[in-house]
Amino acid sequence: MKTRITEMLGIRYPIFLSGMSWISTAEMVAAVSNAGGMGILATGPLDKDAVREAVRKIRKLTDKPFGANSALMFPGAMESARVLLEEQVPVINFALGKGDWLVKEAHKYGGKVMATVVSVRHARRAEEYGCDAVIATGNEAAAHGEFVTTFCLVPSLVNVLSIPVVAAGGIADGRGLAAALALGAEGVAMGTRFMTTKESPLHQNYKDLSLTKEVTDTLYSKRFDGLYCRVLKTDTAKRVEKKGLDLPAALVNGQDIAKMLNLPFYKLFIGVALSGWKNSRQLAYLANAYKNFQLATEEGDLKKGVLPVGQCTGLIKDEPTVKEVIERMVHEAGEVEKKLAGIFN
Repeated sequence: MKTRITEMLGIRYPIFLSGMSWISTAEMVAAVSNAGGMGILATGPLDKDAVREAVRKIRKLTDKPFGANSALMFPGAMESARVLLEEQVPVINFALGKGDWLVKEAHKYGGKVMATVVSVRHARRAEEYGCDAVIATGNEAAAHGEFVTTFCLVPSLVNVLSIPVVAAGGIADGRGLAAALALGAEGVAMGTRFMTTKESPLHQNYKDLSLTKEVTDTLYSKRFDGLYCRVLKTDTAKRVEKKGLDLPAALVNGQDIAKMLNLPFYKLFIGVALSGWKNSRQLAYLANAYKNFQLATEEGDLKKGVLPVGQCTGLIKDEPTVKEVIERMVHEAGEVEKKLAGIFN
């Protein structure tokens, strides 16, 4: 397959692993890159030393291009992003913040930068300060899509941008890949489909549970991590959504996050407090969400865990290898192309 994205990044297939905390590990990144796509490392749960270690591990596992993400509003994200620059990661994907400085520094060593966006306004700004591409996250996605669906968001960005657009949200097979390309996207990013693969570190409890769900079995709300977020519909997720922000729990969970990021809790607490009520409230939500997401992902806790997934969880009914997912998607997309050629002839 050949698109502007494959040409720009030197990859065989325009298929990306989304950077999912606790799932998009060094091993998963390498598996996707070795299969011809591009893996993106999730740096959110890692301190800067762990980020450096993960990047170096990826380079031992693959000689193919790879990327890493940075959610710039998260604690410790700026320091981790600087590590990505120091390690000259080929592709940096940022979200939830202004990444002009990342673009400037990455371009010095020939790196590429992709911004994750949910609107034309954000996409235009990313292009203005030099991003090489954008990842358009539609409403169907897990994580932080907003109200516009992939089917409308992608062409709205393609209409106004000169840089490539990668589609994310609702894509789990070759039909989705073909549809995204038809909309003008140059590639696709997937989290939920790669989440249920042999190589994925997602706990088997949630792999098995997600395979039983349909496209209607998700919840979409700002009451999980303070941003619009889609998760697997379970009794636990319903309780968390109903309860909303739990400040006492956020203080406890904030201490765990400080340990995870190797930060003194008092510095983290003071920094959050000085950032203003709006930002403090957001970070309190994130502290609780981190705990809930980690319990689901790493421990498979069906009573306390909450798992971010996209609506395409209802399209996923097996647990193949990463390589099988990619090769099957490419074959299916080719079959769609043949079918459409027959229709239009």
